[in-house]
Amino acid sequence: MIQLYALNWAGWFSHMNRYLATMLLAMIPLAELRGAIPIASQAFHMPLWQAFICAVIGNMIPIPFILLLLGPASEWLMKHSKVMERFFNWLFARTRRKLEKQYELYAEIALAVFVAIPLPLTGAWSGAVAAFLFDIPFKKALFWIFVGVLGAAVAVTAVVAFVGQDSFIWKLFVGG
Repeated sequence: MIQLYALNWAGWFSHMNRYLATMLLAMIPLAELRGAIPIASQAFHMPLWQAFICAVIGNMIPIPFILLLLGPASEWLMKHSKVMERFFNWLFARTRRKLEKQYELYAEIALAVFVAIPLPLTGAWSGAVAAFLFDIPFKKALFWIFVGVLGAAVAVTAVVAFVGQDSFIWKLFVGG
């Protein structure tokens, strides 16, 4: 599924430099590096180590902006809409009350593990939203999301390198 999603986007980038195309694919939510690494390896014929580096860089480029803009965006929405104010107050109170005490000591490590799991709806974009919801400070969130991105990149690269495309593991991690 993720690979098909990334393949649809890969056509848009096929006229570009393959390194730039890989970085741009890794920036796309849902596909992220889970789609970029296999596409770079198979469609762009890049060595896996180059696909790894380009995908990690591309996956991390939007994260500081997401982390920095979620707060002001939610504040602006709360200021200009009573519905949004009620929604965000409910969301923040519920999320932080429910999980803050349980994961207070391990929030950053849990964030890295969440990002590192190369499955749909986990990744750097989702990790940035989770860091915002759990009020993890910017520098810590950025570091632990990067650690998670590296973990996901290692897992996806290993699957691409060592597992056949017809296997269950390939379909689970990479899609298709």
